[in-house]
Amino acid sequence: MKAFDCRMCGECCYGEGGIVVSREEAKRIAGHLGIGAGMFIMRYCEIRHGRMYLRTGPDRYCVFLERGKGCRIHPVKPAVCSLWPFFPANLTDRENWEAAKEACPGISRDCSFEDFVAQSKK
Repeated sequence: MKAFDCRMCGECCYGEGGIVVSREEAKRIAGHLGIGAGMFIMRYCEIRHGRMYLRTGPDRYCVFLERGKGCRIHPVKPAVCSLWPFFPANLTDRENWEAAKEACPGISRDCSFEDFVAQSKK
């Protein structure tokens, strides 16, 4: 049984300040969008506590999520986005995993915590 199958629902794209972007990722995303890295950072990022984050829209979803269509930068999305739902907190804490499983329809309801952790290593 597969532990996770992304449904492109966008629930993992909700919330302010959670999507960290490196300078290299910013350059890659900017190229995908056909703009310069400086323009990308000015338009789509904010710097807080010395780190760069993707902005969210008024609805508090990532600015690159198009409801009903998915992520506009999916092929070049940041590493933190690619990691979902196999975040360290979900792999080391059963309660965090249960909360993620409740929020994310892509996490198999029939998958055990142990199977989820084992599949994260593949």
